[in-house]
Amino acid sequence: MVLDRVEELLEKYFEGETSIAEENELKVYFSSLDVAQHLKQYQTIFGYFSQAKEQQFTQEIPVQTKKRNIVMWISIAASVVVMLGVGTFMFTKYNEQTTNLSEYGTYEDPEKALEETQRALALVSKHLNTGIESVSYINEYENSKNKIFKK
Repeated sequence: MVLDRVEELLEKYFEGETSIAEENELKVYFSSLDVAQHLKQYQTIFGYFSQAKEQQFTQEIPVQTKKRNIVMWISIAASVVVMLGVGTFMFTKYNEQTTNLSEYGTYEDPEKALEETQRALALVSKHLNTGIESVSYINEYENSKNKIFKK
């Protein structure tokens, strides 16, 4: 009767339908010395589980040192130094340009200064009128839209 139960549990085991308690029954049966001759082939499978319980992991696990953290901080510091260098370069370049620009635009002769100012204002007026023309198209679009979609 025990042999029938073991064969039934083996079928369920290989179909993946056994519970943990049933698997433990199989382990106990196959770890004993009185295993039926036709079931001896399965003894190695279930014998593995009892051997696996006794195994100990003896290999050392390498622990990460702080070397990785040091490398990370060095790379961050290098990035900051590069950014400061670029910022300093751009700042000095900008100051040189503003210094040079402040030298331009000063006139000793008031008539020449008036003439240059009028020329600059005419240029600004020309570009402003171009912008106003573009806005007139928007007004035309708004009027057309209001005709189509009466409020």
